Amino acid sequence: MDGSRVNWAGNVRFGAREIVAPTSVAELQAVVARADRVRALGTRHSFNEIADSPGVLVSTAALPPAVDVDRAGGTARVAAGLRYAEVAVRLDAQGLALPNLGSLPHLSVAGACATGTHGSGTRNGCLATSVAGLELVTAGGDIVVLHREDEDLAGAVVALGALGVVVAVTLDVVPAFDVGQVVHEWLDHDVLVAHLDEVMGSGYSVSAFTDWGPARRAQVWVKQRVGEPASAVLDTPWFPPPADGPRHPVAGMSPVNCSEQLGLPGSWHERLPHFRSGFTPSTGQELQSEYLVARADAPAALRALDGVRDRITAVLQISELRAVAADDLWLSPAQGRDTVAIHFTWIADAGAVLPLVALVEQRLAPFAARPHWGKIFTIDPQVVRSRYELLPRFRGLVQRYDPGGRFANDYTDRYLVGS
Repeated sequence: MDGSRVNWAGNVRFGAREIVAPTSVAELQAVVARADRVRALGTRHSFNEIADSPGVLVSTAALPPAVDVDRAGGTARVAAGLRYAEVAVRLDAQGLALPNLGSLPHLSVAGACATGTHGSGTRNGCLATSVAGLELVTAGGDIVVLHREDEDLAGAVVALGALGVVVAVTLDVVPAFDVGQVVHEWLDHDVLVAHLDEVMGSGYSVSAFTDWGPARRAQVWVKQRVGEPASAVLDTPWFPPPADGPRHPVAGMSPVNCSEQLGLPGSWHERLPHFRSGFTPSTGQELQSEYLVARADAPAALRALDGVRDRITAVLQISELRAVAADDLWLSPAQGRDTVAIHFTWIADAGAVLPLVALVEQRLAPFAARPHWGKIFTIDPQVVRSRYELLPRFRGLVQRYDPGGRFANDYTDRYLVGS
């Protein structure tokens, strides 16, 4: 299989006639200006056709890898194609940090922001909420620069690549901080659901992992900022004790690639992700789905899924629960509501997985679950569109930035335009 023509998991083969990696913004502008159809290609971690194009795919990974800090403004301008791991190391060397990171530090900054990708924490928004500015090449090959005071920015950050090719992102930065990570096991499923808000708020960033198996139990990964008081929840009788050694989220897998645990303090960028940046966390032999529901609805949503746990676990590797704070980004899955994300890492067998994806969606339908834009889902496009009240405003942006549909593909036609 030609690795340049498939996504990370190997379940999507790109149909673009050409894949290019310009080494300058001027070269990228020329590519966009002459292409009839074009899409930006990130680190290929999406599990659906969101990144594909019938024309040209443009990788920004070869653009100059700038990370320019503005200490007075509390921001850093970074090249869009850089991975979070690369940005984090360079910021940390200057005593700075990003407020949060995703579970994988291997994702490109622009790609993660464009799809509403997130980490965890009841006070932490998705990664795109740190964006203070964007520079993108639009349909005519022009560069448009947006700042936080521009009304368009809230629509352009999580834009699914539909407005242009992002070449630089300006991110809010904060002083560097240390984090200690402790894995607690095992928490009874019913206790987890009954105390979900308390569990999700028990640290700066918290994840709960379950395989939905008959033991009905979860691991809780608590990442706590050093210097902040520990949550009283950790001392309650129902909260599980720390594990006696390092753990991997998936039972039986070695934790060697996981970030340091056992409470050992370390830099923010070495603890907030679940996996070390210098290692590949898996071989890509998996499929992923994720659904985001209002935090107030999350206990009922989990109870609904518990009713079909025996069917879920048959094709599941692991499931993860994370909290995401509400934001005002038009196409963010956390727009307008504090959110709990219910994530599924499935086995790499689409024929076996897709019926379970549909079953999960049926169970979550009463809760207006929003699927992660870059993962596998089968929800009817009209239903997806109905769950984004600001979508009409976004369509107006598309008409202004790309009236000829140069950045459109089948995916954006289905989920953003529709009939």
